[in-house]
Amino acid sequence: MSERSIWGDYAKAIGVFLLVYGHVARGVFKAGLQIDEKLYGLTDSVIYSFHMPLFFFLSGLFFYGSLKKRGAKGLFANKIDTIVYPYLLWSILQGTIEANLSVYTNNSIGYSDVFALLWQPRAQFWFLYALFMVFTLATLIFSKASEKFILPVFAASVFAYIFQTEISSTFHLDFITNNFVFFAFGMLLSRGSGIELLASKFLLLITFAGFIASQYLFHGVLGLSYINKGVLSLVVALVSILFIVALSQTLSKKPVGWFRLIGSSSMAIYLIHILAGSGARIFLMNIFDITSIPVHLIAGCITGIAAPLLVVHLIHSYRIPFVFSMPVSRFIHGAYSRVLGKNTGPSVQD
Repeated sequence: MSERSIWGDYAKAIGVFLLVYGHVARGVFKAGLQIDEKLYGLTDSVIYSFHMPLFFFLSGLFFYGSLKKRGAKGLFANKIDTIVYPYLLWSILQGTIEANLSVYTNNSIGYSDVFALLWQPRAQFWFLYALFMVFTLATLIFSKASEKFILPVFAASVFAYIFQTEISSTFHLDFITNNFVFFAFGMLLSRGSGIELLASKFLLLITFAGFIASQYLFHGVLGLSYINKGVLSLVVALVSILFIVALSQTLSKKPVGWFRLIGSSSMAIYLIHILAGSGARIFLMNIFDITSIPVHLIAGCITGIAAPLLVVHLIHSYRIPFVFSMPVSRFIHGAYSRVLGKNTGPSVQD
């Protein structure tokens, strides 16, 4: 496994920790438990200022290599398999469970909300919906344009992000204007030696200082939050991403198996953690009448990560198919590739 795969797993693991904590804390807050609102609000805004942009960045980082290896048709087929299929399956599965247990949860939803998934993504699944839109746009552009257009595309995405409030959000175009810039930033840093430079301890310190300074200025001095989109929120997100990349590269020099496992299982954790974390909260509140905030946060985070890992283990052990991906599109593309005499099969990093 390449060094890039190792630090990439570390970056995804950090992102997943933030993702799970953020959703667990939001669940605790919405449940009406006595959490410090000021601290909760600040922590929530800091996390949401960069943790989802980090995942778009990581997707963009490996995009161009996948496009060259698979071709536009192969890449599109792969994303049907690994993005669209789990989006449909898990949106319906989680939504159905939430609809049946809505009396115990923070959100009251009906089946009409669940099956509006084709035009209105809900819960954490908005990310897969947006990611597929971003991948599709990038594939359309770079199946025709060479990599020398990455910089102009990034510049255009910066402009779209800054002025997104002036652009229509019809057909979820806001998913593009709000997130494509981070995907393009990943593409930009994938060229040359930009990523490798961040492996130094000196740049780790520089990016850490930038992370602290930008977050303090944005939240502490200016009193803004992650919903205030513009130049400053973009700078905060990009600086924070660079810090996570530098931190991941430093940590990955001495790999820890369980940490890498979390990163490599990030999709499973992303799909299942809401059910697991919410289940832990409901169990603690309704069975044991526990209202301690630390207990809820710790139990929710542990369950939100451990339960999906257990599911992954069971799936691998019993070879259960069609849980996180649909191999049908891979079979179709494989047949297409064999006819053309091309080897465009999936790689580890894709």
